[in-house]
Amino acid sequence: MLDDFLSGGAAGVEEAVRKAAAVEILPRFRQLAAHEIVQKNGPHDLVTVADRLAEEHLTASLTTLLPGSVVVGEEAVHADPRGLDALADGDPVWIVDPVDGTRQFVHGDPGFATLVCLAHRGELLASWTYAPALDLMAVARRGGGAELNGVALRSGSPEPGAELRVAISHYDFTTDEQKRVLGALDTEGVAVRPCGSAGLEYLHVAQGSLDGLAFSWENPWDHAAGLLLVAEAGGVSGTVAGEPFRVTGGNALPFSAARDEPTLRHILGLLASAG
Repeated sequence: MLDDFLSGGAAGVEEAVRKAAAVEILPRFRQLAAHEIVQKNGPHDLVTVADRLAEEHLTASLTTLLPGSVVVGEEAVHADPRGLDALADGDPVWIVDPVDGTRQFVHGDPGFATLVCLAHRGELLASWTYAPALDLMAVARRGGGAELNGVALRSGSPEPGAELRVAISHYDFTTDEQKRVLGALDTEGVAVRPCGSAGLEYLHVAQGSLDGLAFSWENPWDHAAGLLLVAEAGGVSGTVAGEPFRVTGGNALPFSAARDEPTLRHILGLLASAG
């Protein structure tokens, strides 16, 4: 059933993602009222009415496209963490972040995205990374490559001897210990900056405009779509323990994604040295 869907029915997913953004997200961009913005776990962790309604919209449309599938969405899991259990079950799972980069969205910055990834028993099968305010749609299919607005993506490799450009977990979302470990990347030959929308940072790696990422949290909706996008563009990823990242959780952290294997090994080596 999944093979048939991926070979034909998946075309409807892009339309569903675009429609959810057109109906629930873009009309509220730079139009949010104060009561439509709520703190979740602190002043930097925000949720808006657009996040909730877009996730509801996608939940209805995606499960209609693929009967028998379920949705693991950021907002639904925040309300009931037991929703994460579906990632390890036998049903196909849509992993959804309705507005990745909510802080950017709230502040009127176009650098936010809607992330959707189809997975089965922890295996990533297809992903959609859509930045509606920037008119960017990146699509990846396992074994089928990655595209941005219909043009093939290749991550390539950094120029020999060039300073590595690496985005890391934003300081506002890290503990002192996580800051200490990520601080190992602040060394000669590496230019570090805090990340924005995780989904768009993965796109930058897949494009080759960013050399690597290092994250200290494992929420599947932040990473699933981007990890597949990078992999299908020729990039790689792994945890500080030298293991593949698992969307089902329980990873050794931090983990990294990079344009190529030598860059990944260098980033993970620096992180491991601080462990």
